[in-house]
Amino acid sequence: MDTLSTLWETFFDGDSMREALPEMLTVGLPNTLILAISAALLGSVLGMLLAIAGISRTRWLRWPARVYTDIFRGLPAAATILLIGVGLAPLGMEVWGHNPYPLGILALSLIAGAYIGEIFRSGIQSVEAAQLEGARALGFSWGEAMRLVIIPQGVRRVLPAWVNQLIALIKDSSLVYFLGLVASQRELFRIGQDYAATTGNESALLLAGLFYLVLTVPLTHAVNWIDRRLRQGRAVTVDPDDDGGLALVGETALPPQTATGKDQR
Repeated sequence: MDTLSTLWETFFDGDSMREALPEMLTVGLPNTLILAISAALLGSVLGMLLAIAGISRTRWLRWPARVYTDIFRGLPAAATILLIGVGLAPLGMEVWGHNPYPLGILALSLIAGAYIGEIFRSGIQSVEAAQLEGARALGFSWGEAMRLVIIPQGVRRVLPAWVNQLIALIKDSSLVYFLGLVASQRELFRIGQDYAATTGNESALLLAGLFYLVLTVPLTHAVNWIDRRLRQGRAVTVDPDDDGGLALVGETALPPQTATGKDQR
């Protein structure tokens, strides 16, 4: 019972959570979203470029993409953030001043791009070669066929894996605190750390973890629902008064076929 009591007092103290809650809502949550969304957008663009370069027949595009992917997938996220945030700090000071967010976003984008690039590449390569051949036969150029036919199908197939990487990116945004943040720049995890250090109670850190759950769990279920809808398509309804006309929900049924010619009795 002493162990359970200590655990409850250390991590589930309501007063400590209520004390940290306002700052987490007004400072930590917006900063975490800025870091995660900015890095997700840049990382997705970079990942698509890496995916296209990775499947290119040109060696000078394919090999640099693979080397980049191997390096940034192999390095720990903390090492990459420190390498970019500290190594490029003099340049960042000249351009952005004392704000570490641009370099932090850059580091997170480089990490995300390596993972998302492999996700997109696997999705694009999973599309049947006949799809590209059929598009070319219809008069599409290679670029048009990739942009309008192959890439949309490939991205749809890897949508859950892409969102899983975005969830990981939301959690990795907590590592930006390595670069040193002033009070107004702190994200959720850093605020929880500060309150834990000040009060000697870890409840604020648990509250920060709950914020991450609130951000990531609905996103997971939303993408699963979207993926399920994309795989199943729209429901088909049958008009009982129609002899054979079928229609998708919200569309007009086609008129039933009538026998003609040799089929007529």
